[in-house]
Amino acid sequence: MNQRLKRLRDLGQSLWLDNITRDLLDSGTLARYIEEYGLTGLTSNPTIFDEALAAGTAYDTGIRHKHAAGLDGEALFTELALEDLRRAADLFQPAHRASNGIDGWVSMELSPLLASDTDSSIEAAARIHRQGARENLFIKIPGTPEGVPAIEESIHNGVPINVTLLFSAEQYLAVAEAYMRAIERRIEAGLDPVVSSVASLFVSRWDKAIADRVPDELRNGLGIAVGQRTYRAYREVLASDRWKRLAAAGARPQRLLWASTSTKDPSAPDTLYATALAAPDTIDTMPEKTLRAFADHGELHGAMRQDGGDCDAMLAKYDKAGIEVDALAVQLQQEGTASFTKSWRELLQRIDDKIAALAAPASDRKRQA
Repeated sequence: MNQRLKRLRDLGQSLWLDNITRDLLDSGTLARYIEEYGLTGLTSNPTIFDEALAAGTAYDTGIRHKHAAGLDGEALFTELALEDLRRAADLFQPAHRASNGIDGWVSMELSPLLASDTDSSIEAAARIHRQGARENLFIKIPGTPEGVPAIEESIHNGVPINVTLLFSAEQYLAVAEAYMRAIERRIEAGLDPVVSSVASLFVSRWDKAIADRVPDELRNGLGIAVGQRTYRAYREVLASDRWKRLAAAGARPQRLLWASTSTKDPSAPDTLYATALAAPDTIDTMPEKTLRAFADHGELHGAMRQDGGDCDAMLAKYDKAGIEVDALAVQLQQEGTASFTKSWRELLQRIDDKIAALAAPASDRKRQA
């Protein structure tokens, strides 16, 4: 295993891949990453799948067969994505078994069109998890105000949930509360308290959002400060009497996951966030470029402090510079939801276009190419 990445693993952090494509599976690249880089999971989202479908012809046969079987639109995409995720889940099954279900997960996003529909999100989460037919499949639900009730009810129903689109400690605490309520309800009902969940905090989008609004000395530091503050809140939850009672009853922590950890500023180190967010009992899901960069030249400067380090002083500097962090957190979550919705619509349109192109006579397809 790569020694630079092994240092992160030895520190207590799980390394996941923020990508999935059929080519990645067919070529054996994902299997190689698991062996060489020590990956123990992966995440996906509508943008990743849209880019994968646009990149070539790997999905054409699947689209043709599924459409011929009567599927189209969202139903066709869901089964297409689950085919990839089932294969990935099987590759991560050894990690899942070795960790007794703590690690070794893959994630499937709910339709972003359901983001404001709590009841439909609950129903879809249960249905897609059944359809996925893998115990190590997370269903991703955004941690929006409308999503929080769906998260609680889904976990209460025994559906493993990856809470996505979190941007602040406050948003994290809202979903941590929902997770604990769901587990408490399961215990009261005599149900198994073990239902896995992760809470995904998006990091680099903070710095991209304010890049032109702060002096140079404050560039590329806000995402890390928010991460430190959220990690402190995470450790405080795990140290609370409430959580200790749940743990004594057999429950497992909702793990904190760092998402959006690629460096957006070309003038900043390409391993900036991976180094800064090295923290025990967390997950870092990295794009391939970031993963390879850390394997090549990443450095580890110790673990993130459980007390948040200098995050309060740093956040005060951003406040002084005119950055309203609380308001920006809400804005980023709304923009993230809108971005995923846009990608979802583009994805469904791309599938429709593929169906039309694949149905055309061979001579027409050749001219279009």
